[in-house]
Amino acid sequence: MKPYGRLLGAAALVVAADQVTKTLALENLKHDSVEVIPGLLSLRITYNSGGAFGIFQGMPLVFLLAGLVIGAVILLWVRSMDDGAWLLPFGIVLGGGLGNVIDRIVRSPGGEVVDFIDFHVGDFQWPLFNLADMAIVVGVGLILIFNSRAEKRDADEAGTADEPSERGSR
Repeated sequence: MKPYGRLLGAAALVVAADQVTKTLALENLKHDSVEVIPGLLSLRITYNSGGAFGIFQGMPLVFLLAGLVIGAVILLWVRSMDDGAWLLPFGIVLGGGLGNVIDRIVRSPGGEVVDFIDFHVGDFQWPLFNLADMAIVVGVGLILIFNSRAEKRDADEAGTADEPSERGSR
């Protein structure tokens, strides 16, 4: 149960932060956009029936099911993990996925998620997103970094195992 505690703790923090920020955004941005950093970051409400950062619009059921399946896979997968360091990034991904699943089930009868972070630079307009989307991206990024380091460590260990020792060469 210990691995689940760390995993679920990270996921719970992400879900809580995501749901609190979405609630605050819905309460305070009903009809207004707030410029946080002029020309760079605004807050405004929109609803997204697609995936993270607005991809594949109009497919809320697909993303609801994908979120549930990925969550189940993570919960099953961590049982076989030897390195507890992986629990944090997987917990962050799980929390982000659950935050958006909650929106699709509870907040919107149409299966949409609440997006409110509007990042833009000049004419470049990034799709609106939310804290859950950010958590998924950060968690996956950490998983890729951890994996890269593990592969490098394994390659280094394999390389030193193949080299003859000085004592054995005499």
